[in-house]
Amino acid sequence: MDNTENPQNLAERRLADAWAELQALADNGTPLDADATRLAFADPEFLLRRETRGIRFQLEMLKPDLEQQAQGVENTVVVYGSARVVEPQAAQTALAQAQDGGDPGAIAVAERQLRNSHYYEQARLFARLVAGYGAQRPREERLFICTGGGPGIMEAANRGAHEMGARSVGLNIVLPHEQAANPYVTPSLSFKFHYFALRKMHFMMRAKALVAFPGGFGTMDELFEVITLVQTHKAKPVPIILFGSDYWKRLCNFEMLVEEGTIAAADLELFKYVDEPQDAWDTIRAFYKL
Repeated sequence: MDNTENPQNLAERRLADAWAELQALADNGTPLDADATRLAFADPEFLLRRETRGIRFQLEMLKPDLEQQAQGVENTVVVYGSARVVEPQAAQTALAQAQDGGDPGAIAVAERQLRNSHYYEQARLFARLVAGYGAQRPREERLFICTGGGPGIMEAANRGAHEMGARSVGLNIVLPHEQAANPYVTPSLSFKFHYFALRKMHFMMRAKALVAFPGGFGTMDELFEVITLVQTHKAKPVPIILFGSDYWKRLCNFEMLVEEGTIAAADLELFKYVDEPQDAWDTIRAFYKL
């Protein structure tokens, strides 16, 4: 009888042993000390060194890519927007509580939240339109909602897809104040990133359209990166939709950039303003002749 172990089985056993060692340490609450004999890929202390940053980049690139590929997610509609927008019912409740408390500052904040809460509902309805279309298409032609995975507008879009029975993607980010994934992201498509750059790359890799709802610095960062990539032909043209024309026109005077010669007049055609979920969806359909 040949007692020689198959090389593949031997490798798998060694991998299992390496992970079992780490799991045992975690289960026992034992501090993980540096260990030169530990396999490199199973050594968190080694992987977190400054010199191995490039490896971490590659891992953050590969994991979401391979997982989405395995689950048939090839085409996405990315929805950006503020994490601070709340759903209308919650906003109404908060206003009632603020009015009961009588604090003018709290009332003003609650009134603003209620005023902006319609964006939550519009993001939700837009995602339902996308998901409804995807349900009728072959797997390779489906469009999946993709968000940053957090609360606010992101939650609304994932929620709309979830209500239609569709899967959706969440690309979350580790922040100093922990941001958990919203409950409507499909668990197997809920990814967490350390590096903003890799996260933004994943937003673009499968994006067939991008819809930016009102938001703050993060939303603007993501939006302007996309516009720049398309403007400089580093990315293929895709519909870039600014939802909430009054908000975006108050925030950004793009015409002034044309007047000052810092962008071309044709660059204003890279994006479109809309105010209704159906108009946003019709823009995408017209672009691709769906």
